[in-house]
Amino acid sequence: MESREFQGRTVDEALESAALKLSLAKDSIDYTVIDEGSRGFLNIIGSKPAKIMVKLKRDSIKEAKRFLYDIFENMGISATIETEETDDAVRMNIYGDNMGVIIGYRGETLDSLQYLTSLVLNKDHNEPYRKIILDAENYRLKREQTLRNLAEKTAARVIKSGRAFKLEPMNPYERRIIHSELQGNSEIVTFSEGEEPYRRVVVNLKNT
Repeated sequence: MESREFQGRTVDEALESAALKLSLAKDSIDYTVIDEGSRGFLNIIGSKPAKIMVKLKRDSIKEAKRFLYDIFENMGISATIETEETDDAVRMNIYGDNMGVIIGYRGETLDSLQYLTSLVLNKDHNEPYRKIILDAENYRLKREQTLRNLAEKTAARVIKSGRAFKLEPMNPYERRIIHSELQGNSEIVTFSEGEEPYRRVVVNLKNT
């Protein structure tokens, strides 16, 4: 929406006038005071109206969802997006058919969509940065549990065999899950080796 000027006897009345004429809640409007106005002598002589310049607040989440829906439409995918918000993060969970296409091999497509959606969400650098977590039918939650189980099984294998074991290449997010799961194990140490995108976690006995 382009900026528009509104007037009232006071700044608050000017804001109420803007909200009424634009059919918006006052807290959804950004405004700048041009003139605070003046009541004048006896509230009549020399009085001046208050003036504000109004602009609709940007709905970053709505823009991010619109971005995703446009991608789904181009891909021929029918999907819905459920959104949960906190002060510094936005979680979007996608539901629909053909979610395997959205997720991609080990979540690679989902990761790419998450990165692009984050750029849309945070394109206004005057607003606080908000992390976005993009998921598809709780794939990330299921994948996290799978990785935690893998970490425990690998640790048991290393303890039993006495030999280090290298896991398959993973992205940074998945490697952090493995490290986190095993950091409390007094017999095990983990570290990453290799270059992206082939960087992997190594599980070994401590003091070897």
